[in-house]
Amino acid sequence: MISVGPLALALERLFAVLGIIAFVAAASWIGRRHGKDSEKAAWRALLVGLVAARIGFVAQNWSAYALEPLSILYVWQGGFSPLAGLAVAAISLVMSLRRSLALLPMGMAFVGSAAAVLIATALFLASSQRPLPQDLVLHSLAGEASALDDRKGKPFVINLWASWCPPCRREMPMLIEEAARSPVPILLANQGEDAAKVRAWLDGQRLTSTHILLDYDQSAAAAIGSAGLPATLFIDSKGVIRELHVGEISRAVLLAGLRELD
Repeated sequence: MISVGPLALALERLFAVLGIIAFVAAASWIGRRHGKDSEKAAWRALLVGLVAARIGFVAQNWSAYALEPLSILYVWQGGFSPLAGLAVAAISLVMSLRRSLALLPMGMAFVGSAAAVLIATALFLASSQRPLPQDLVLHSLAGEASALDDRKGKPFVINLWASWCPPCRREMPMLIEEAARSPVPILLANQGEDAAKVRAWLDGQRLTSTHILLDYDQSAAAAIGSAGLPATLFIDSKGVIRELHVGEISRAVLLAGLRELD
């Protein structure tokens, strides 16, 4: 995760951006030697690949998007199918350059950048799957302690948020709604604010406080190394963090992560 103050960018997204930049740079170099058509083909493949990756994820999670169709456009929340995107981009590249000498070098650039992104992402995700630190204790708005160690043996989700954080505020109504009906507990851990302030904000937004917990000293964020908000952790029955989603999360991405915990 790359953090600047309270803002954060998930490393897997950064890897994807760097891979795209590398492919575009290679396409520009190849285009100077084989004509501008090859560079245009690269941009076309990139565009249709991104669209296909989004459509693939939406199709896989249509039940969630059907509740909020406009959220299909909220690409900053994440939700792409890499394999669908790469497959469609590769087909587009081949169809555009099938009669061009640029096909081979362009194909090598495409495969090389895609492989680098996939390998870097896989290594990062593998390293992020680590046990949830022990001795973390959250508190209810009434002041009752809730030790996360007691939850070991069953999967659960923790969302780290604050009332001053705009993306946290946007996702909170959906999170509270899903927490109320999810068989997997979803804990909404406020970072560093007192009960009175949190309760006042919830009341002002007409949101329920059933699943809200307080992390007074932000020990949860410090323990997992999350410097940015919001952050959502998916923790399996063995107490291992299976996934860490940094930034605003969509209903579809949340439900997909919950399915992976089953």
